[in-house]
Amino acid sequence: MIRSLRLPLLLSLLLCGCKPFVLEPAPDWAYPTNPAPPPGQAAPVLTQGPFQIGTSKLSFTRPELTNLFSAPDWRPEDHPAMPEIVSHGRKPEVRACAYCHLPTGNGRPENARLAGLPVEYFVAQMKAFRDGTRASFVGGRAPTINMTNTAKAIQDEEILAAAKYFSALPPRSFVRVVESSQVPKSKIAGWLFKFDRQGGQESLGERILEGPEDFEQFELRDPATPYIAYVPEGSIALGKRLAETWGEQKELECSSCHGPGYRGKDAVPSIAGRSPTSVMRQLYDMKSGARHGGKSSEMDKVVKYMKNSDMLALAAYLGSLTP
Repeated sequence: MIRSLRLPLLLSLLLCGCKPFVLEPAPDWAYPTNPAPPPGQAAPVLTQGPFQIGTSKLSFTRPELTNLFSAPDWRPEDHPAMPEIVSHGRKPEVRACAYCHLPTGNGRPENARLAGLPVEYFVAQMKAFRDGTRASFVGGRAPTINMTNTAKAIQDEEILAAAKYFSALPPRSFVRVVESSQVPKSKIAGWLFKFDRQGGQESLGERILEGPEDFEQFELRDPATPYIAYVPEGSIALGKRLAETWGEQKELECSSCHGPGYRGKDAVPSIAGRSPTSVMRQLYDMKSGARHGGKSSEMDKVVKYMKNSDMLALAAYLGSLTP
């Protein structure tokens, strides 16, 4: 259920004479939520495997690919040995970090890239999930629910072990940002969009539609799965201009905090080459107040007067960059 702007916040802005910001409706395309199956419909019968991919000598069965407490690792030679909390978590509530964020730390569109994050920032964000200062404006999405439950149960020393592991990994982007007015028809599947290449075209409008180029490869949790993000025509150039000129005196341009090339600086994370829909969710969550406090409060003045179209353009531009 989508929450509305809190009335006390709006009243305080009016009473102090401040210009109230306008919170547009949450963009549903940025928060794709798997629909509930129709009543009485039987679950589809799925092949149990074992499955293989061409770049690995290993194989996994479907139960192994869906076990939140054991991250499938197709190419263990591509990264250092994972700490136990990263590879297997700790039952019953601490899921394996690498299950959702992958052993390489580069994540998927429904969750965040952790590779290369500063240790201090990583630790702070886990504690924000724990104390409720980092939440999603749109509820009911399993990725956020699982993350919050994990953060509430994980121990500080386990957070630090995971932070050090992911911080040492090189960030990479597997998303291809494509400007277009027409896109393949799609449906929500796996907390993102599944494109039907033979199903005809539809108008993109003012949306970003992001999903895997090969849905079967995505379902096998291959860290090298390529993604495509369709964005409106002209949005990359507009996003570049906004990133470089935001603020009345251009004082809020993104590199002032996020460093040259937006690749991070000190304890501030890199935002280059991130999933565009993930970036859009974070910007909207911060503007709505669902994500607040700590370092996130420094973004308040940035997002305060951003329209959804500004956030979309910025997300498209940042997603097009190399980490």
